Amino acid sequence: MERILIYLLGAVLFGCQQNAQSQEQLPSTESSASVNESITQSRQTAITRAVHAATPAIVSVNVIEIQRVLYRDPFENLFNDPFFGPFFERRSRVIEQPVENLGSGFVISPNGYIVTNHHVAGDAVKITVSLANGQTLDADLIGTDKVTDLALLKVSTDEPLEYLRFSSEPEPIIGEWAIAFGNPFGLFEAVAPTVTVGVISAAERDLGIQDGHILNDMIQTDAAINWGNSGGPLINALGEVIGVNTAIYTTNGGPVGLGFAVQAEKAQRIIAELQEHGRVDRSYYTGISFVEVTKDIAQALDFDDIRGLLVAEVDRNSPAEKAGLQPYDLITAIQDELVADQDDYVARVFDFRPGDTVTYHILRVNRELELSLQIGRAED
Repeated sequence: MERILIYLLGAVLFGCQQNAQSQEQLPSTESSASVNESITQSRQTAITRAVHAATPAIVSVNVIEIQRVLYRDPFENLFNDPFFGPFFERRSRVIEQPVENLGSGFVISPNGYIVTNHHVAGDAVKITVSLANGQTLDADLIGTDKVTDLALLKVSTDEPLEYLRFSSEPEPIIGEWAIAFGNPFGLFEAVAPTVTVGVISAAERDLGIQDGHILNDMIQTDAAINWGNSGGPLINALGEVIGVNTAIYTTNGGPVGLGFAVQAEKAQRIIAELQEHGRVDRSYYTGISFVEVTKDIAQALDFDDIRGLLVAEVDRNSPAEKAGLQPYDLITAIQDELVADQDDYVARVFDFRPGDTVTYHILRVNRELELSLQIGRAED
């Protein structure tokens, strides 16, 4: 009996010990929650934090434009027929029809100012914006600038809106994270925007003049930008706007890693003018008539290069004459930015306003000169 009791006691003690060990092996609810919280925190990055902060300020922009279409009479071929022509009345005419367009934008102030592209909203007769929280509001077009492809909208709300701030840096850092927001193809209206991530591939890219837009000094990024992303922000890892998504280079209609955005510094300057005046003052006057340098002109004037603009005529008492420019001067650069042709010249001058003083770099009889020209106003 004593042996049995000892054995049973040993068994009970062994069982208690084994049970205690198994309890120690099972994680408690508190430790499991702690592990999950640790994993969640490890998933948070500068990018996820920037996305979380920026998302409420992103909007979808929906517009209605009036498109003029030439309607051709189906019997138009009979009008020119020598026999049937006199019996038919020509009915071809221009008709107007509403067309829907869409894009993206972002709020820049708590009282409802919104930035988007000119090619999204510049010709609209009706504009609505949809916020990430599902709210849809009517918007007014405050001003638009086709040259830089920027437009400013305004909505009215009862409560302040979440908004984004522009970066104070003059240029982004090549290779830094770039986060693009928008509403590609109109798939996600009135919900959280689509987010794509890449890096800043380059800055100060010049794409020239495209459909009346002067796309110079653009930011290049490989963050995917699709149709419908136009007007959305390109932000850095701090959640600051470094550019306004505007264009892509593509060979197949989709992104190939070449997206372009208007730099923040230029965008802020244009937006401030639109907010104050509703337009950008481009009534500049210099008093210069010029021709592009051809191979024949370069040979005749003994120029080493065929790039630049040759001054053909200078108006009397004009800003150009007061600055000292003369016929046969070769304009090679403006403000240290090379001028290869007329498009380059227009793009450079359009960055300035009447009253601004600009440095012209010229070549005169094989001598390099720098002349200061104060831009005048066309009306004057």
